[in-house]
Amino acid sequence: MTNTAPMLFSPPSSHAFAERVASALGVALAEHEWRPFEDGEHKLRPLESVRGRDVYVIHSLYAEPGHTVNDKLCELLFFVGALGDAAAARVNVVAPYLCYARKDRRSQPRDPVTTRYVAQLFEAVGATRFVTLDVHNVAAYQNAFRVPTEHLEANGLLAQWFATHLRDTALVVVSPDAGGVRRAEDFRGRLAKLLGRPVEAAFAGKLRAGGIVTGKPIVGDLEGRCAIIVDDLIGTGTTLAQVAGHCRALGATEVHAAATHGLFLRDACAKLGGGALASIVVTDSVAPWRVPDGPLLDRLTVLDSTPLFAEAIARMHADAS
Repeated sequence: MTNTAPMLFSPPSSHAFAERVASALGVALAEHEWRPFEDGEHKLRPLESVRGRDVYVIHSLYAEPGHTVNDKLCELLFFVGALGDAAAARVNVVAPYLCYARKDRRSQPRDPVTTRYVAQLFEAVGATRFVTLDVHNVAAYQNAFRVPTEHLEANGLLAQWFATHLRDTALVVVSPDAGGVRRAEDFRGRLAKLLGRPVEAAFAGKLRAGGIVTGKPIVGDLEGRCAIIVDDLIGTGTTLAQVAGHCRALGATEVHAAATHGLFLRDACAKLGGGALASIVVTDSVAPWRVPDGPLLDRLTVLDSTPLFAEAIARMHADAS
């Protein structure tokens, strides 16, 4: 266990999120310089000594105005390298949303396995540990890295919200596909424990080919129950919109959605802004900057995940489990 406080850094676009993590830990963000150049290049360097220190760099790797995914990835990689060159004892990367995590296997001949390539990049620049929240495939994430990894889960936050807001309602938790059953079952178990009563389960089938999603029948009893669809992320909204429609057709009284990462890509807001969903609950791992004023924003709740990251950093810094 180190007897000094952790040093927290964050590139500018993740500064607000990182400040809340730092506040929960009772420390201030360390100073750094971020300097852009005319040709689009940049540099990041710490303005405080990191020699022999345990350093945490917080940066969520999603696209937003002025910063592409690849911009943020390069920022983070180069800063990790600079901290290592400045003699930091350990450089821990904390990425609430990990880009390229969904490309974790070859689904077609000669496909890239981009998750592994990203892991190799971080290892090459000297990252000593990697922390993220609810990746699409936990096993693929853990196996991609050769440095220690931590995988945080938002189900506790999400279940608490629904237990508070739907306490007296007959509930069924729906996985939108077979691959999400473990996540939905974990959520269902947490929710049932918080409510002190059983919660039913259901799951839908899904086929994806060439970017086209085809919904399949839902297995489970939804008649007269309030359905909660649980997923790791909301992308274009196609899957969520289809499953919500099927839930309503099968007699669900209301349909809600819970997801860790709300990307809301392309026409997701139009697909999800109708009347099928009573509410959508996500975390702040991705800022909902694509959601305009309107019916979807009115039904959207964004939960604060920074206490979860603060606790993880505190435990890692103390070499605790």
